Amino acid sequence: MTPATPHGDRDAVSFSSVDSAPRRFAGAVRQGTAPAALVLFSIISVTLLWLVNTPTVSAIFPNRDFVFAPYEGHHSIAMRIFILSFYIAFATFSHGSAKARLFFGMDMVLSFLLAMAILDVANATMLWQFGISYSLDFGAILSGLLGFALFSLKLLERGAMPARIRIERSPSRIGVPIIRLTGTLINAGVVAWTVNGMDLRIVAVLRDLTLLGGIGPGVFLFLPVFFSQLYLLALIDARTFKRRAYSPPLSVIVPAHNEQYIIADTIRALDKAAAHYGAPVTILIMNNNSSDATAAIARDSLAACAFARGRVIDVPRPGKSHALNAGLDAVETEFVVRVDADTVVGEDNFSRAMPYFSDPSVGVVGGVPIPPGGRMFDRARLLEVLVKHGFYSIGMGAIRGVIGIPGMFVVYRTDQPRHLGGFVEGMNGEDTDISLRIGELGFHSVVDPRIRYISEVPTSYGHMREQRMRWFRSVYHVSSRCRDLIYSDQATLRGKIILPYMLVNSARRAMLVPLIIFGSLEYLFGFHPENPIIWQSIVAVGVGAPAIVAIVAALINGVPRGVLGLPEYLLFRLLRAYFTLESMLSILIQKDGQDLETPTIKDLVSDSPQRIA
Repeated sequence: MTPATPHGDRDAVSFSSVDSAPRRFAGAVRQGTAPAALVLFSIISVTLLWLVNTPTVSAIFPNRDFVFAPYEGHHSIAMRIFILSFYIAFATFSHGSAKARLFFGMDMVLSFLLAMAILDVANATMLWQFGISYSLDFGAILSGLLGFALFSLKLLERGAMPARIRIERSPSRIGVPIIRLTGTLINAGVVAWTVNGMDLRIVAVLRDLTLLGGIGPGVFLFLPVFFSQLYLLALIDARTFKRRAYSPPLSVIVPAHNEQYIIADTIRALDKAAAHYGAPVTILIMNNNSSDATAAIARDSLAACAFARGRVIDVPRPGKSHALNAGLDAVETEFVVRVDADTVVGEDNFSRAMPYFSDPSVGVVGGVPIPPGGRMFDRARLLEVLVKHGFYSIGMGAIRGVIGIPGMFVVYRTDQPRHLGGFVEGMNGEDTDISLRIGELGFHSVVDPRIRYISEVPTSYGHMREQRMRWFRSVYHVSSRCRDLIYSDQATLRGKIILPYMLVNSARRAMLVPLIIFGSLEYLFGFHPENPIIWQSIVAVGVGAPAIVAIVAALINGVPRGVLGLPEYLLFRLLRAYFTLESMLSILIQKDGQDLETPTIKDLVSDSPQRIA
């Protein structure tokens, strides 16, 4: 059940907070920084593309790219020139001293050239020993993936990042998830490769419409087919999931900083959900250093509740995690619900979530955030959440690969976040961090698409920029803090596959706008005469498979009206990619990368006393 749309406007008040850019890990990025980096990137790209097309250099690199060994066929784009141009431009405008930026750029460029040399030597050896070599197009795919991976790796190494912690793990059976993952990957690869090689009229039409193809690494249809299989497996699992009526007492933690515009709606919705739930519900409003009337309005709203009870707890120390940890200390029930102050829960959210916990293997339950509707970004956001939370996250549940469940609405067993030391403070991504670590304890994370709640969507460019830079930076903060999973000898699906994939995908997104610019430059200047790039391939980078996945996600979630927002969604994906680039530019670069401590101290009394109203 989707709740009623809230009233109020976050953008009428300040949306910036201490969580916007943790000062030890990130710095402010001026609006002109990313455009300047893109201009430099374009200049470097044109220079290098021109260089490899001169008679002298083209004799050395006949493939019009920095390829050092013979490859068969043609490529769609000079991927290695693209990666090198991006590295240099990014390092130039990254956030650090001149020496730190120089070392960072040199590290990326030299590491990439070394990796390409190894790749080309391997190809030349295959040709010499066996008379075969892989295609230039396949080599471009490998070059791109390695370029993405190296970018994320060097950013983790050189950036100011949260310190690595020891991840507590419980032995769990990963045989079935691995079999499922392997099978779906093989099936998706076979389908994508087969259809890609078939001379089908529909394929030609879709390419002309820019719905298939592209100039970036990857084979069209692969991800849609892969996640569709996982989604079907998740539906099968849901049908066999053993659930029974279960309604234990609940505590709801609501961290609130300057939320006077919406806190009353939030509390009224929680009271309605408590009535539907039919068991005791305690609401804890954590007033986190608010300078407005949040606390007073919250007290009045709590007093007016007919079914829930609650209180306001003042947490003077700024920071959402401080408020969450203070609330966690105050919880007296076996289960705790975390709800953001700008979230209006659905009436049936508690009733749908709690039966999952009748299974002792379940540790985290969440749902799908729905935008209020009617504002600038809402139609794009609707498709975004249907794809990410209503399709991808559900599919990842089939292989027990869910990394994080958003803190907008999520239920935990109270003992688990307490056992893990509470919510991490001083970095972005505290909700993902705690969900991931609970999963590594052996518990299952569930995303139920029927659990729907209204969550605020920024209504201005500035607010959207602040939100997305914070969100996208969290991928690196969480990966850095949980590197124990990536580098440990003990193999886990999240550590060896999911987290690395997230890092590669984050790098890919940061390079999406530069990739479109690069393809446009090749198209406009005709730098690739033997195999000229076509305009449909350029457009397909921003359309292509994402459009197909968005349509599928809207239909399977029973929201066909979401398809009407497809144009806004595709444009929003480009804006989102641009914000990812800005977010990466905000990471503080050090000459010698070092970890910084991220304390999880929950004893806030030492800072200033809590006042309970």
